[in-house]
Order: sequence, then C-alpha cells, then structure tokens
Amino acid sequence: DKVADGDVILGLASSGVHSNGFSLVRRLAADKGWKLDRPALFDQNVLLIDALMAPTRIYVKSLLPLVRTGKVHAMAHITGGGLLENIPRVLPAGLHAHIDADAWEQPRLMAFLQAQGNIEPEEMARTFNCGIGMVLAVSADEAKGVVADLEAAGDTVSVIGAIEEGPRGCTVQG
Repeated sequence: DKVADGDVILGLASSGVHSNGFSLVRRLAADKGWKLDRPALFDQNVLLIDALMAPTRIYVKSLLPLVRTGKVHAMAHITGGGLLENIPRVLPAGLHAHIDADAWEQPRLMAFLQAQGNIEPEEMARTFNCGIGMVLAVSADEAKGVVADLEAAGDTVSVIGAIEEGPRGCTVQG
C-alpha cells in the first residue's frame, strides 16, 4: 500500500536461472543435445551444468536493514512468471510498472537460453528472471541512497523502471 506513482523500480541481479523455467531448460538440453559436463558456449570458464544450476541468490541480508527503515515500498522476488507476473502482485490497483530491459546487461546465460530456444522477448520476461532476481519499489527521493546501501552490501543494482498510474500490471520494453 506504500507504492505510489513516481516510485522508482530497482532491480537486484540474479545469480542465474533461480530454479525458474527448468521445464523449458530441460527440453532445450534434450532437443539440442547439450553436453552439460563441458564448458558453456557463453563462458569457457564454467561448465554448462554449473551455470544452469547456480544456487539461487538469497537477498535477505542486504534487504532486511532497508525494509526495517521503511524505505522499501514493495518487493517482488522474480520467480516463476518472470517480471511480467511477479511485479504486478505487489502493486495496488491503479498503478502500472514500466520496465526498461535495456537498463541492465542481460546475462550471457539468459541470452544463450533465448537464442537456443528462439524465445520471443515477451516469453523470456514471463518465464525467466532475465538477470533480475529481486525488484524493489522505492520513492524517487530515496532511490540513490537505497542503491548505495545495497551496493555497499555487495548487491549489483540497476534502476530498471518506474511506477505510473494505469491499470495494474507490468510492461517490459527494450
């Protein structure tokens, strides 16, 4: 109920797939004959299986102090349903999240999955976290300080969008 028109949307980097979209990942692995025990095509320093099975990033240590200050108006963990379905769950009626996918660098793993499966951008945003594992809505006045606090705690943070009046939902462009 704290989310308001003009709030800034911050995205915290994911550590990988975060256990989402694995039905599609398994199908791609089988259809494409991926050699999971070999270096990933997108990163020769990591085995493909290790890139796919990277443990889900847990955000509680860096977020809890900020939540206690009241600076965080809402949080959405980007799980099954991706950006498009998780962000609207924390929005009150009459507010819409606008996300700019060009605001962060898509991880090479996500680009690999998209290319291997010939997955349309909208389906990527609905199936995978696209490199953003947690989203926060904060007031524009607090955004710079919240980013600094999260970065000091070791998070990679991007300003990825804004909240505006409109039908409850989420639009991802870019």
